[in-house]
Amino acid sequence: MSKKKIAALFFIIAAAVLSNYLIFTKIQPDISMQPKLIMDIKCDKEELYQIYYSISEYKEGAWGEGDSVYANYSDKGEERTIEFAFPSQVKYLRFDLGATPASHEIENVSITCKSESIDIDFSEHMIDGYKNMISSINNDNGRYNIKTNGDDGYLVLDLSQYDFGKFVVEAQEQPIFINKIILCVTIDLMLLFAFLFLGRFAGLPIEVYHNRRLVMNLAKNDFKTKYAGSYLGIIWAFVQPVVTIAVYSFVFQVGFRSGAVMDCPFVLWLMAGMVPWFFFSDALNGGTSSMLEYTYLVKKVVFKISILPIVKILSALFVHLFFVFITIVLFAIFGYYPDLYTIQVIYYTFCLFVFVLGLSYATCSIVIFFRDLGQIIAIILQVGVWMTPIMWQETMIAEGNRWILKLNPIYYVVNGYREALIDKKWFFENPNQLVYFWFVTAVIFVFGSVIFKRLKAHFADVL
Repeated sequence: MSKKKIAALFFIIAAAVLSNYLIFTKIQPDISMQPKLIMDIKCDKEELYQIYYSISEYKEGAWGEGDSVYANYSDKGEERTIEFAFPSQVKYLRFDLGATPASHEIENVSITCKSESIDIDFSEHMIDGYKNMISSINNDNGRYNIKTNGDDGYLVLDLSQYDFGKFVVEAQEQPIFINKIILCVTIDLMLLFAFLFLGRFAGLPIEVYHNRRLVMNLAKNDFKTKYAGSYLGIIWAFVQPVVTIAVYSFVFQVGFRSGAVMDCPFVLWLMAGMVPWFFFSDALNGGTSSMLEYTYLVKKVVFKISILPIVKILSALFVHLFFVFITIVLFAIFGYYPDLYTIQVIYYTFCLFVFVLGLSYATCSIVIFFRDLGQIIAIILQVGVWMTPIMWQETMIAEGNRWILKLNPIYYVVNGYREALIDKKWFFENPNQLVYFWFVTAVIFVFGSVIFKRLKAHFADVL
């Protein structure tokens, strides 16, 4: 085995050990996860049910609208399941049974988290004397028939005997352990695959390294010539993104009255998502058209045309780095000062660079034979900016359907920028998305490289 192979093997083993260590030591139960009060309910009227929760000792009149959750029941006479999420520190719940006199049938009351569940008996937990406008409560083997005779019927449950914080942690222990095993095996297999096919993966980076001066000179020249002949020159590269962000901020803040997102000013939250999208969009468009723009170089027999997509992506990277700097400055003005978490922007930029490079090798090859691909990509990007939660929050979609958003690899990068700049989270705290992103990126990169190698012999003939 050669020295390079031994060095690569050592690096792969070290990476596997480090990743496995981080997975088992850093992935912990999510203590912010909320348990849910779930029940099957049937009512003779359409109602809006509500729970108020208290994390301190109960006293009448202590309930506030800010500490409450609603559930709408619109199927009069039909049994439906409703649920309310509440903080794990809760000790008391006030259950409001609508705003009109009605008859309610309730059963299968429980508090759940993941696959764990605690059955709740109204008769056992209800505080005597703390019910209002309830004319009768009958328990028929766990099925409660409750009649209200006013517009503010409610009852109060004492849940102080339960430690929901511990309940939430215990509910996640087994799934997290299984998830850790799956992640470790997946990462180890990916590293083993990378080692076995090291020659194929290392060819392009080595080629780029050997031609690094040519790549940088071409990238700088591409950036300058893109706006050659205009009075403002390269300033136009920065004007359009700035205007776009300003317009979107105005529309959403003034028009749709979007407020702060998790206490973060909307303009910062929006900018943290738009900046990586601008880079992705510009880089993919440039990478796709790279062979068409540099036709004279493609026809040269001795020229390494595999560096052309990289040239276009580096050209887009210059603008991106400027906007990253502006973003960090703007965040600092609002009190979000740079720290160690901010360094992760470099990692997420690298993620986006590799991902779009793999895509570009495929698209720049196909577009030569199928010119309509450029228009198709433009439409996909136009739709994609709205399909990715950049200008809207993912919480607007039901929790059970959010996995669909996460299938989009760009979601990982956009969310990563916000976690680095706003939420202050490390990239390895979301291991499922990390592994998924790099798996998809590796597949796309291999696919793009194969397509490029098979078609490049015909580029000069078609062009």
